[in-house]
Amino acid sequence: MTDTFPEPTVATGGSEDPTAPLVVLLHGRGSHERDIIALAPHLPAAAAYAAVRAPIAEGGGFAWFANRGIGRPIAESLDATMTWFRTWLDDAAPSGRPVVLVGFSGGAAFAGGLALADPQRYAGVAILYGTMPFDAGLPVDPGRLDGLPVLVAQGDADQVIPRELLDRTWRYLTDEAGAETVATRDPGGHGISALALQHLADWIIGLVPSSATRD
Repeated sequence: MTDTFPEPTVATGGSEDPTAPLVVLLHGRGSHERDIIALAPHLPAAAAYAAVRAPIAEGGGFAWFANRGIGRPIAESLDATMTWFRTWLDDAAPSGRPVVLVGFSGGAAFAGGLALADPQRYAGVAILYGTMPFDAGLPVDPGRLDGLPVLVAQGDADQVIPRELLDRTWRYLTDEAGAETVATRDPGGHGISALALQHLADWIIGLVPSSATRD
């Protein structure tokens, strides 16, 4: 099935050192890589940033998976796109290079799926204004993300992601998953607030101590 997907289109920023920690930015449904790479100048300069275009064309933009409702991936589609993504990642970040996933909205569900499938692969995962991919064929048992650094950010006025999924994600990541979770809420809606961006930058600094400054 992955043969039907295009070669990855990637926008980059930050450090050009091929050994620098790689922060992969995953855009939301209907968006594209050029939108989310705009975060890079506001994040620690010592990390490298790669914004990958999702492989499924949708609504003038792109999506990470087919779904059966907002925030509810179809298991077969998610499995296929994760396989496609990991093929790219294995070339971009060979074993030993730290990889941090930062996903917004639909990209958050995709990042969460990658982490659930292989939690040891990643140095950290940020779930921004989105849901974990529950009921999509991935293990969500207690302790699944044991010790994994996670950032979860949500907006109290989010009218896009169903509240039940936001609440379930918050509960899973702050309690059940066993992750080392930093959790933040703001009064805004479905968009990355200035406060959440600051939390994200500080969280990445904690994962990449040498990148203690931002542009």
